[in-house]
Amino acid sequence: MLSLVLRRLGLLVPVLLGLSVLLFAWLRALPGDPARAMLGERATPAGIAAVNRLYGFDQPLWQQYFTYLGRMATGNFGNSTRTGQPVLSTFLERFPATVELALAALLVAICLGIPLGYFAARRNGSWLDHLAVGGSLLGVVVPVFFLAFLLKWLFALELGWLPTTGRQNPRIDATHITNLYVLDGLMTREWDAAWDAVLHLVLPAMALGAIPLAIVVRITRASVLDVLNEDHVRTAEAKGLLRGTVSRRHVLRNAMLPVSTTLGLQAGALLAGAVLTETVFAFNGIGEYLFQAVNQLDYPVLQGFILAIAVIYAVVNLLVDISYGLLDPRVRVS
Repeated sequence: MLSLVLRRLGLLVPVLLGLSVLLFAWLRALPGDPARAMLGERATPAGIAAVNRLYGFDQPLWQQYFTYLGRMATGNFGNSTRTGQPVLSTFLERFPATVELALAALLVAICLGIPLGYFAARRNGSWLDHLAVGGSLLGVVVPVFFLAFLLKWLFALELGWLPTTGRQNPRIDATHITNLYVLDGLMTREWDAAWDAVLHLVLPAMALGAIPLAIVVRITRASVLDVLNEDHVRTAEAKGLLRGTVSRRHVLRNAMLPVSTTLGLQAGALLAGAVLTETVFAFNGIGEYLFQAVNQLDYPVLQGFILAIAVIYAVVNLLVDISYGLLDPRVRVS
């Protein structure tokens, strides 16, 4: 297992290097001028030239790339051309909001998707099975932004049950330690702040978790159906073992291998794909900030944030591979 971890970490370096080349080339190929976007109506030839000199945009592309690579190697992601703030500090400030939202969405997918997929497989062909399959198909095809607006209109505007935007009511004097608002409220025993943060999470988590939920339902159902037909399951049932024992030891444990892969991929995708959800609900995470950076051609922010997300995605997939060994001893032996 240790050799697997070391090999994956070694492969991460060339992967990130290749991504940095593609990312640098893609950003420079985008239409528009970052200096003009930064200055807006105040843009003059002299002002544009000054901004280009300040951020090194007037240098040859190869020189810009190696300068950018050298800064990245030392942990210097540069400053935003839009706000002037250091990219790394902005990322660390906003990243907890995205983590909190992604974990909440993943919790929705796990807590609802795995039981629904399991019981749909156990009752194959029943009304529950048809409902789970039909609902999962609907969850995949409905766009996230449309579902976000629909949930916001129904539960926040029409019924008034949940907040419309933000992470927490600004009137609450909450103590923020980790910038994970729910965790901060629990750590400081500010129960009203923790509960308010949970209420602000409900709608964004439901919108963002709809697609992972649908995928987990389908993958769990298919995996459980495959395992139910295995000889060891039929043997365990023939021996008269309790249904709960068969389900826990023989069915779910073996069926969780493809599900864990799906969850790992979805976790990385949730961290990278919360742009629309955070924008609709003004959630103040990295997704919303990336949306603003794309509009303003903020090269340092786009380069730094996307590379950081790529590292996180790779680490999540490494954790998925490690979970294989925990779920299936045969993987550890191999």
